[in-house]
Amino acid sequence: MSAAVDLAPFGPTPPPSRAVRKRVAQLLAAGELVALPTETVYGLFARADRRESIARLRAAKRRPEEKVFTWHVGDAAALDGFPRLWHSARRLAAKYWPGPLTLVLPGVPPGLEHASADGWTGVRLPAFAPTAKLLAELDFPVIGSSANRHGAPPLVEPAAIAAEFASEVALVADGGTPPLKEGSVVLKLGPGSFELLRPGIIDLEALRRVAGLRIGFVCTGNTCRSPMAEVLARDVLARRLGIAPERVREFGFECISMGVFAQAGAPASREALAVMAASGLDLSDHRSTPLDADEIARLDRVYALTRGHLEALRAAVSSTTAKRCELLDPEGRDIADPIGGTREDYEHCAAAIRAALEVRADAWV
Repeated sequence: MSAAVDLAPFGPTPPPSRAVRKRVAQLLAAGELVALPTETVYGLFARADRRESIARLRAAKRRPEEKVFTWHVGDAAALDGFPRLWHSARRLAAKYWPGPLTLVLPGVPPGLEHASADGWTGVRLPAFAPTAKLLAELDFPVIGSSANRHGAPPLVEPAAIAAEFASEVALVADGGTPPLKEGSVVLKLGPGSFELLRPGIIDLEALRRVAGLRIGFVCTGNTCRSPMAEVLARDVLARRLGIAPERVREFGFECISMGVFAQAGAPASREALAVMAASGLDLSDHRSTPLDADEIARLDRVYALTRGHLEALRAAVSSTTAKRCELLDPEGRDIADPIGGTREDYEHCAAAIRAALEVRADAWV
């Protein structure tokens, strides 16, 4: 490698030529390091499926062994390489990709075995179009890290990168000065974790709003079925998220309940309290809430316990909101009212609710 690093024009206006893209691809394929622009900062990129390429990147960065690199992709479809991808991750990618969000997710897609740590892999789709296009064209995975020595500020000028890494980088793709000039937000999302590893342009509450769902349950008086559905939904979510029920809001999930003919302020029925307590769930703070069309409108999913509730619910809200309202039971069955019945009636009701929630939760998490 020569001491003078080549600077190749890399768009976005005009976009890089086919010859430049081909040269960058050939260098990466051969295990060389290449500096590429993104909308955040410039990155040093290397082939991810070869130990020697990763070692070369680590040496150039002077980065400690325990620090891993981020898989950079050219298409969100790359997420399908994760063995079990949460819907939360897909919702975040749909909102913020291409863009300045790195997701650290559980699982190791093929070819990333040497670039992951403890079974987690970071992934990002940059918004700088020429770089994303190049990444999409490659038939091997690529990792990247900001163009700087470990602990130093990221370099954002191509000439400065060429000077700093003159003996280590084969080519600097000159895409001008990145518009954001700061690293991507890094979010670790998986069982037990909704952790902002690096803050930035997207705040934590915005990430939670996108990742999670606001879910509502509606019955008649909001003292039996819908309150049980509310706490059972938190329990189902918590088990899938690998957390305690009181932490579901940290992952962006919210569960509420209402009644189409509810009076405000009534406690949950004695039998509902007892049946939930037997499952370790607490309804003692519940107070009934009448149907509120404005509150329903802000929900992402609304589930009625019977067809009658669904009809009343849809009649009370806008046509747009009505499209998000459906029966809780995926098979279209009503969940019978246990009011006035035996403890066994409440147990059967709770079991039917939980069974329906387990099916519905497949589309939540």
